[in-house]
Amino acid sequence: MSVRELVVLGTASQVPTRHRNHNGYLLRWDGEGILFDPGEGTQRQMLRAGVAAHDLNRICVTHFHGDHSLGLAGVIQRINLDKVPHPLTAHYPLSGQRFFDRLRYATAYRETVDIAEAPISADGVIADTGGYALHTARLSHPVESYGYRLVEPDGIRMLPDRLAAHGIKGPDVGRLQREGVLRGVSLDDVSEVRRGQRFAFVMDTRLCDGVYTLADGCEMLVIESTFLDEDVELAEEHGHLTAGQAARVAVDCGVRHLVLTHFSQRYTEPDEFERQAREAGFDGELTVAHDLLRVPLPKRR
Repeated sequence: MSVRELVVLGTASQVPTRHRNHNGYLLRWDGEGILFDPGEGTQRQMLRAGVAAHDLNRICVTHFHGDHSLGLAGVIQRINLDKVPHPLTAHYPLSGQRFFDRLRYATAYRETVDIAEAPISADGVIADTGGYALHTARLSHPVESYGYRLVEPDGIRMLPDRLAAHGIKGPDVGRLQREGVLRGVSLDDVSEVRRGQRFAFVMDTRLCDGVYTLADGCEMLVIESTFLDEDVELAEEHGHLTAGQAARVAVDCGVRHLVLTHFSQRYTEPDEFERQAREAGFDGELTVAHDLLRVPLPKRR
């Protein structure tokens, strides 16, 4: 049975708190696991959340500020200690190659696993597994930063009532799917498009074109909301979003489930992020993330 869910490992921004670890997010997508932005302490948070190194297939880093990347050293060493039996791929901005190298080899350990380095230097598709395509887009932050977007290809849903009306059943259904036409009946006559699901991960950024490109039409958008709306000038100065800005992006892009995260330590009332997101007009599924939360992707319509 396929599982598609977000496992939240940490939700703090620059400074962790007693209740919020630095960033860390695992997307379970069918049989794969994509780890986004492993901040300091991610290895321990994985243990607490029931996530193993064997669950990881990709690591995606948006940028090389510490709260998004200092956990790389521990995670990579754990992958090697546990001798993960499959290859892994790491994506990160090419401009931060020196930081990735330092974190990958921060201390002495025995390398047992092939971790392919696939740095990013431009917008576009960076991986295509057949089951999904992974896209990236440049964001607006004081250091080079990229967001990620996972897109499942569209499929076909067969319509039983139309199949019955044309007298097509049993092995003939599969034959029609393979050949496209059977006894004058086309595949389009008895099926409809099943739209692929979309997921976006948008961290440290001001509002920019890349934010909207990534969020467009997503079932789930995981997005930073470091500040509340009254601190919008601070957000702009430091290259971040407010709760209201993030929610308006979700409204404009038709997002179904909005996940707010990456909160400044200055705020102690998470309900205020939800209130401001609702005031901004978002009326879909809304989650104000907290550590160790699991959030399933919305079911297909």
